[in-house]
Amino acid sequence: MSSVGTLWGRPGQRQSKVILSVAAINGFELAQPEWSFHNKPVEFTAKFPYGKIPTFEGTDGLNLSEGTAIARYLSSIGTVSLLGSNVQEVALVDQWMRFAEQEIGTPVGNIMGMIYGYLAPFNLENVNRETERIIRSLTYLESHLSARPSGYVALDTLTLADFVLAGVIFVAASACLGAAERTKFPHVFAHYAKVASNEKVKQYWGTRQFVDVSITEPKQIDDLVRIYDEK
Repeated sequence: MSSVGTLWGRPGQRQSKVILSVAAINGFELAQPEWSFHNKPVEFTAKFPYGKIPTFEGTDGLNLSEGTAIARYLSSIGTVSLLGSNVQEVALVDQWMRFAEQEIGTPVGNIMGMIYGYLAPFNLENVNRETERIIRSLTYLESHLSARPSGYVALDTLTLADFVLAGVIFVAASACLGAAERTKFPHVFAHYAKVASNEKVKQYWGTRQFVDVSITEPKQIDDLVRIYDEK
């Protein structure tokens, strides 16, 4: 495998899963230093003073933050087309990445922020409101995927949009969507299974963090740190 740089992130973080998957599809090797979430090493903070993860340190000296930007960069320098082969396909891939992150990822992130207390105090009414947003988006997505014979969200081949969508679904099913809710969206979770079972990337995915019942009470932030540390 070709070494392209270092990924500072956590294996259970959805953005890291996407980045590692893109790298694996393209035969890239990413170094992943051992480090503590509560005690970031100076070699990390010196290059990424904002402290947000994931970040990427390229062998050519390029430093990048923001998960989607890193994944797009690795996709663009790879030999496997994950971004589309013409302007129309690129636009479709971008559209579905934006949909996944904004219409599903944002309300999921808001719920996670309330559950673990890093965004706002826990408020069940607000959690339910954000859950309604997720259900609305998943209902639309379910209809879209039901008409996609390939099972992929943007094109008839695997793209970065599929990995980004799988990432937000992974987080949703780890907190906001219990088993009963997941049965209402068979095509959405068939898509997740299709992406997550790819031989080149399946080591980064799985379902063992999926909850049986959606979380409706506050948790400790250290619980989230442990989840991020799980592969």
